[in-house]
Amino acid sequence: MRGISPKGIAARFVFAFSLVVLTWNPSPYNFTRWALNNWSELSPLVLFVALCLLIGWAVFLRATARSLGPIGIVLAVALAASVLWIVIDYDFIDPANTTTLGWVLLTLFAAILSAGMSWSHLRRGWSGQADVDDVEDVGN
Repeated sequence: MRGISPKGIAARFVFAFSLVVLTWNPSPYNFTRWALNNWSELSPLVLFVALCLLIGWAVFLRATARSLGPIGIVLAVALAASVLWIVIDYDFIDPANTTTLGWVLLTLFAAILSAGMSWSHLRRGWSGQADVDDVEDVGN
């Protein structure tokens, strides 16, 4: 596989999962709860972390949107929904347990984001075709 290794895909998943879970998760330890609890003080640290998370979301969402495109995103969400259906239907998780369900959904969302970050590399390795972004002619 040219351009990306399994370690590269795993690293992208770890970063995506970290971004998703740091932003919100079913535990009391997440940015959303922390920011809401400290909103009256609006410390510079809350603003700094918010901006870091916002930058991370912008990078991941933009890369996923450009790499997968609308059809790819719909297919990735459908695939994630089918995985969720399987784990519920085969009683791997209890849908009434909202904490577990929340963690599964966050993991699936991180998987979609990491697929978006990895897809162009994977496609290039499998097909030999590179994605080319529109670039202005700088040599005028």
